[in-house]
Amino acid sequence: MKKQVVLIVIAIFSFGIMQAQDIRFGAKAGVNFAKLTGDNLEDADGRTGFHIGGLAEFLLTEKFSVQPEIIYSQQGLQSKEEELGVEVEQKLKLDYINIPVMAKFYVTEGLSVEAGPQIGFNTTAEVETELSGSDSNDEFLEGTTDVSDSVTGTDISLGLGAGYRLSSGIFFQARYMFGVSNVDDADDFIGDSLTNSVLSFSAGYSF
Repeated sequence: MKKQVVLIVIAIFSFGIMQAQDIRFGAKAGVNFAKLTGDNLEDADGRTGFHIGGLAEFLLTEKFSVQPEIIYSQQGLQSKEEELGVEVEQKLKLDYINIPVMAKFYVTEGLSVEAGPQIGFNTTAEVETELSGSDSNDEFLEGTTDVSDSVTGTDISLGLGAGYRLSSGIFFQARYMFGVSNVDDADDFIGDSLTNSVLSFSAGYSF
Protein backbone atom coordinates (compact mmCIF):
# COMPACT_ATOMS: atom_id res chain seq x y z
CA MET A 1 0.00 0.00 0.00
CA LYS A 2 2.72 2.49 0.97
CA LYS A 3 4.74 1.86 -2.18
CA GLN A 4 1.64 2.26 -4.33
CA VAL A 5 0.73 5.59 -2.72
CA VAL A 6 4.31 6.87 -3.07
CA LEU A 7 4.24 5.98 -6.76
CA ILE A 8 0.88 7.76 -7.17
CA VAL A 9 2.25 10.88 -5.44
CA ILE A 10 5.33 10.89 -7.68
CA ALA A 11 3.22 10.32 -10.81
CA ILE A 12 0.79 13.15 -10.02
CA PHE A 13 3.64 15.51 -9.13
CA SER A 14 5.57 14.69 -12.32
CA PHE A 15 2.45 15.08 -14.45
CA GLY A 16 1.82 18.51 -12.94
CA ILE A 17 5.34 19.71 -13.70
CA MET A 18 5.27 18.51 -17.30
CA GLN A 19 1.79 19.82 -18.14
CA ALA A 20 1.71 23.07 -16.14
CA GLN A 21 0.76 26.23 -18.00
CA ASP A 22 1.58 28.36 -14.96
CA ILE A 23 2.86 27.85 -11.42
CA ARG A 24 1.88 29.52 -8.15
CA PHE A 25 4.02 29.32 -5.03
CA GLY A 26 2.73 29.97 -1.55
CA ALA A 27 2.66 29.28 2.15
CA LYS A 28 -0.07 28.43 4.62
CA ALA A 29 -0.72 27.79 8.30
CA GLY A 30 -3.66 26.84 10.44
CA VAL A 31 -5.23 24.67 13.09
CA ASN A 32 -5.52 20.87 13.27
CA PHE A 33 -8.24 18.89 14.98
CA ALA A 34 -6.52 15.52 14.99
CA LYS A 35 -7.45 12.15 16.42
CA LEU A 36 -6.58 8.48 16.16
CA THR A 37 -9.09 5.76 15.44
CA GLY A 38 -8.69 2.13 16.41
CA ASP A 39 -9.11 -0.43 19.14
CA ASN A 40 -9.45 0.73 22.75
CA LEU A 41 -9.79 4.42 21.84
CA GLU A 42 -13.48 4.94 22.55
CA ASP A 43 -12.78 7.28 25.49
CA ALA A 44 -9.88 9.21 23.94
CA ASP A 45 -10.20 12.79 22.76
CA GLY A 46 -8.56 14.45 19.79
CA ARG A 47 -5.49 16.66 19.95
CA THR A 48 -5.69 20.27 18.83
CA GLY A 49 -2.49 21.49 17.19
CA PHE A 50 -1.23 23.51 14.28
CA HIS A 51 0.29 23.05 10.85
CA ILE A 52 2.55 25.23 8.71
CA GLY A 53 4.26 24.80 5.38
CA GLY A 54 4.68 25.67 1.73
CA LEU A 55 3.04 24.72 -1.55
CA ALA A 56 3.30 24.90 -5.32
CA GLU A 57 0.19 24.91 -7.51
CA PHE A 58 0.68 23.72 -11.09
CA LEU A 59 -2.12 25.16 -13.22
CA LEU A 60 -2.90 22.69 -16.00
CA THR A 61 -6.04 24.43 -17.33
CA GLU A 62 -8.30 27.24 -16.14
CA LYS A 63 -10.29 24.68 -14.14
CA PHE A 64 -7.76 22.07 -13.07
CA SER A 65 -4.47 22.11 -11.16
CA VAL A 66 -2.17 19.87 -9.10
CA GLN A 67 -0.91 21.13 -5.74
CA PRO A 68 1.92 19.40 -3.85
CA GLU A 69 2.74 20.68 -0.36
CA ILE A 70 5.29 20.17 2.42
CA ILE A 71 3.61 20.60 5.81
CA TYR A 72 4.71 20.27 9.43
CA SER A 73 1.67 18.89 11.27
CA GLN A 74 0.89 18.27 14.95
CA GLN A 75 -1.31 15.20 15.42
CA GLY A 76 -2.19 12.55 18.00
CA LEU A 77 -4.74 12.28 20.82
CA GLN A 78 -5.28 12.92 24.50
CA SER A 79 -7.17 11.25 27.32
CA LYS A 80 -8.18 12.11 30.87
CA GLU A 81 -9.12 9.66 33.63
CA GLU A 82 -9.74 9.94 37.35
CA GLU A 83 -9.01 7.17 39.83
CA LEU A 84 -8.76 7.28 43.63
CA GLY A 85 -8.80 11.06 43.69
CA VAL A 86 -6.05 11.43 41.08
CA GLU A 87 -6.72 12.86 37.64
CA VAL A 88 -4.40 11.46 34.97
CA GLU A 89 -4.09 13.37 31.70
CA GLN A 90 -2.08 11.88 28.86
CA LYS A 91 -1.25 13.30 25.46
CA LEU A 92 0.08 11.18 22.61
CA LYS A 93 2.01 13.63 20.45
CA LEU A 94 2.58 12.47 16.89
CA ASP A 95 4.17 15.13 14.71
CA TYR A 96 4.76 14.66 10.99
CA ILE A 97 6.31 16.19 7.92
CA ASN A 98 3.45 15.56 5.48
CA ILE A 99 3.60 15.67 1.69
CA PRO A 100 0.08 15.82 0.22
CA VAL A 101 -0.44 16.03 -3.54
CA MET A 102 -3.93 17.34 -4.23
CA ALA A 103 -5.78 17.44 -7.53
CA LYS A 104 -7.86 20.64 -7.55
CA PHE A 105 -10.92 21.47 -9.62
CA TYR A 106 -12.18 25.06 -9.76
CA VAL A 107 -15.96 25.00 -9.55
CA THR A 108 -16.08 28.73 -10.19
CA GLU A 109 -13.58 31.57 -10.02
CA GLY A 110 -11.67 31.26 -6.75
CA LEU A 111 -13.68 28.31 -5.38
CA SER A 112 -12.08 24.87 -5.64
CA VAL A 113 -12.57 21.31 -4.44
CA GLU A 114 -9.65 18.92 -4.04
CA ALA A 115 -8.69 15.32 -3.41
CA GLY A 116 -5.49 13.35 -3.28
CA PRO A 117 -3.02 11.13 -1.40
CA GLN A 118 -0.54 12.09 1.31
CA ILE A 119 2.59 10.50 2.70
CA GLY A 120 3.78 11.55 6.15
CA PHE A 121 7.12 11.08 7.93
CA ASN A 122 6.99 10.91 11.71
CA THR A 123 9.30 13.35 13.52
CA THR A 124 7.97 13.12 17.10
CA ALA A 125 6.29 10.27 18.97
CA GLU A 126 5.97 10.77 22.69
CA VAL A 127 3.48 10.42 25.55
CA GLU A 128 3.20 13.30 28.00
CA THR A 129 1.66 12.45 31.39
CA GLU A 130 0.36 14.95 33.98
CA LEU A 131 -1.20 14.19 37.36
CA SER A 132 -3.45 16.41 39.44
CA GLY A 133 -5.53 15.95 42.60
CA SER A 134 -5.07 15.40 46.29
CA ASP A 135 -2.84 12.33 45.87
CA SER A 136 -0.97 13.37 42.74
CA ASN A 137 2.52 13.30 44.24
CA ASP A 138 3.98 10.37 42.31
CA GLU A 139 6.58 12.18 40.25
CA PHE A 140 7.71 8.88 38.71
CA LEU A 141 4.46 8.67 36.72
CA GLU A 142 4.73 12.20 35.35
CA GLY A 143 6.84 13.41 32.47
CA THR A 144 7.42 12.59 28.81
CA THR A 145 8.11 9.15 27.37
CA ASP A 146 9.51 8.51 23.91
CA VAL A 147 7.41 5.92 22.04
CA SER A 148 8.99 6.20 18.60
CA ASP A 149 9.85 2.49 18.64
CA SER A 150 6.12 1.71 18.75
CA VAL A 151 5.12 4.08 15.91
CA THR A 152 5.76 3.52 12.21
CA GLY A 153 8.02 6.02 10.50
CA THR A 154 5.63 6.69 7.63
CA ASP A 155 1.90 7.29 7.40
CA ILE A 156 -0.37 7.11 4.35
CA SER A 157 -3.57 9.15 4.11
CA LEU A 158 -6.18 10.19 1.59
CA GLY A 159 -7.81 13.60 1.65
CA LEU A 160 -10.75 15.71 0.56
CA GLY A 161 -11.10 19.46 0.85
CA ALA A 162 -12.27 22.79 -0.46
CA GLY A 163 -10.79 26.25 -0.68
CA TYR A 164 -11.38 29.79 -1.80
CA ARG A 165 -8.68 32.08 -3.23
CA LEU A 166 -9.12 35.84 -3.46
CA SER A 167 -7.76 37.85 -6.37
CA SER A 168 -5.14 39.26 -3.98
CA GLY A 169 -3.65 35.76 -3.53
CA ILE A 170 -4.95 35.23 -0.01
CA PHE A 171 -6.74 31.90 0.32
CA PHE A 172 -8.72 29.90 2.90
CA GLN A 173 -8.90 26.14 2.98
CA ALA A 174 -10.60 23.26 4.81
CA ARG A 175 -9.35 19.68 4.47
CA TYR A 176 -10.00 16.26 5.98
CA MET A 177 -7.26 13.64 5.80
CA PHE A 178 -8.05 10.07 6.83
CA GLY A 179 -5.32 7.50 7.39
CA VAL A 180 -5.24 4.23 5.47
CA SER A 181 -2.13 2.73 7.09
CA ASN A 182 -1.54 1.40 10.60
CA VAL A 183 0.77 3.69 12.60
CA ASP A 184 1.06 1.21 15.52
CA ASP A 185 4.34 -0.45 14.63
CA ALA A 186 4.16 -3.01 17.44
CA ASP A 187 0.44 -3.78 16.91
CA ASP A 188 0.04 -3.72 20.70
CA PHE A 189 0.93 -0.15 21.68
CA ILE A 190 -2.72 0.89 22.06
CA GLY A 191 -4.59 -1.64 19.94
CA ASP A 192 -4.31 -3.91 16.97
CA SER A 193 -4.81 -1.07 14.47
CA LEU A 194 -4.30 2.67 14.73
CA THR A 195 -4.93 5.25 12.00
CA ASN A 196 -4.61 9.03 11.84
CA SER A 197 -7.38 11.43 10.91
CA VAL A 198 -7.07 15.21 10.75
CA LEU A 199 -9.55 18.00 10.09
CA SER A 200 -7.62 21.18 9.29
CA PHE A 201 -8.45 24.80 8.56
CA SER A 202 -5.83 26.97 6.87
CA ALA A 203 -5.16 30.48 5.69
CA GLY A 204 -2.36 31.34 3.30
CA TYR A 205 -1.02 33.33 0.40
CA SER A 206 0.05 32.27 -3.10
CA PHE A 207 1.48 34.23 -6.03
